[in-house]
Parts: sequence; structure tokens; C-alpha cells
Amino acid sequence: MMGSLLSVSDIKDDVKYILDLAGKIKAGEIEEKPLKDKTLAMIFQKSSTRTRVSFDVGMYQLGGRAIFLSSNDLQMGRGEPIYDTAKVLSRFVDGIMIRAIKHSDVEELAEHADVPVISGLTDYEHPCQALADMLTVKEHLGDWTGKKICFVGDGNNVCNSLLLIAPLLGMDMSVACPKGYEPDDEILKTANEYADENNTEITVTDDIGVALEKVDVVYTDVWVSMGDEAEAAQREKDFAPFQVNSDLMGLANPGAIFMHCLPAIRGQEVTAEVIDGPQSVIFDEAENRMHAQKAVLYYYMKD
Repeated sequence: MMGSLLSVSDIKDDVKYILDLAGKIKAGEIEEKPLKDKTLAMIFQKSSTRTRVSFDVGMYQLGGRAIFLSSNDLQMGRGEPIYDTAKVLSRFVDGIMIRAIKHSDVEELAEHADVPVISGLTDYEHPCQALADMLTVKEHLGDWTGKKICFVGDGNNVCNSLLLIAPLLGMDMSVACPKGYEPDDEILKTANEYADENNTEITVTDDIGVALEKVDVVYTDVWVSMGDEAEAAQREKDFAPFQVNSDLMGLANPGAIFMHCLPAIRGQEVTAEVIDGPQSVIFDEAENRMHAQKAVLYYYMKD
């Protein structure tokens, strides 16, 4: 199908279908090599471990191939208009995945491309991560409906995508963050609309105790994302009370799982005791990037 995945909202009506497809793909229940002879261009303006390897291997396992393109490999890095890059690549490949600095660049690329564009991360959202996260939640908790996830820390791109996907799947969500680090206002507005439609609840607070009430999933991310390095000292000070440690995990429901999109800094946003402990599912979560993204590739690129 034509269309692009820049935001969780782009798949609002098909989130459950894609996650169900991801489960079937992981279980080996789809036809072999469904993307045979298909090619995915992968544009990376930001470095990556999970995004690059999971998309590359995922395309291979689906029968296609992926081409890695860094900023140094593209004329776009030397000033070629995004319009021209979109039109040229569309003549060569069947889909484009881009991990970009600015969300607006990805929107412009998708506007002018004649093939599907998939966001591998921007400063605004990370939809593929959210899909992988929710696949992991279902595997460990059995279902989404009636569960609650709490994001602790910076209201960043990962938090934004989780806010959109959680209510679509029947989950409540809370965000525990210091004042001044709340999620994007437009994202919150849309998330609350989705919550109203699905009888779920969104809460944003700087009170960790309130945020962790009856929580089944505790999620955190680095305090200093790529591009925020100049604010590192201030961020570390502001986020110190929001470190996910054993005491904080004790506020969640018994049996709650811990999640982190990685990379992580042990001793900063999370203690080693938690991230390497029995409640942590971070490596299942990382593996599920590939399975979720294979479902996305199938959804957008299968004839």
C-alpha cells in the first residue's frame, strides 16, 4: 500500500493489525520471502545500532535488500533539496526508511516521495520503537487492555509515540517528569482524544508516587538525547529524583516489567540492579524492533 509511517497516528486504525502481523511474522506464520526483489533505502542522519541492524536484517529475512545511506553518501548532505532526493530515490527503490534529526525533513521527504517513507526516529516521534514496545508488552503481560504504562523521565520522542499508541490499545498511561520536561502539547492533545475514544486515561505529573500507582510497565530513557548535550549538566540535576531504582519499581504493581529503548546509562536514568534484574525485558524489546519493523515493511511494501 502507498502511504508513510511518520507518526503512530498514521496507523491509528491498523495498529492492532500490524502488531498481530508482527506476532505472526515472529512465529514464522507468513509466506516465505514476501518482499522478494524489493529494495529499501535506509537514510541515517543519526547513528544507530538497533535501527540499522533490525531494518537491514529484517529486509533480508523478508526476501529483499537494504541499502545504507549516511549523510556522507547522499548529495542531500551537500545541500541537494529534499524534493530532488525524494524523487530520485523513488525511481530506484520500493521504500525509504529515514532516521533523521528534524521531523520536518521526514515530512518533506514523505510529501514528495513516490514510495512509502518509514520513520526510524525523529526529534518528535519514534513510531517503530512504540510498536516494538507494545509487542513486548503483550508477550509478557498477555494483553494490553486494562494495563497501565508509566514513562519516567524526559517527555521526548519515545514518550510521544507511547502516548499515542497506549490508548489505541486500551492502555492507561502516566508520565512522571520534572516540570519543564513535559511531552509535546499537540501530542498530549491527540493522546487525550484517543484516550477519550477508548475509555483510557492519560496523566502527566511531577509526582512519581501518583504516576506509579497501579502500573504494569515502568519505562525510561536516557536523560540526555542526541542534540541535548549542551544541557547535560542541568538535565542530570533535574532528572536525578526520577532515576528508576528498586525503590521506584516497588511503587508499581507486583510483577511489573521494566522497559528501556536503549542505549542506557546504568547508574544514571536506571540502576544496574533494575535494568539487569528479573523485571527487565529490555533485550526482548530490542529483538522485537526487528519483528515489528518487518510487519511495517510488509504492511507498506507488499504488493
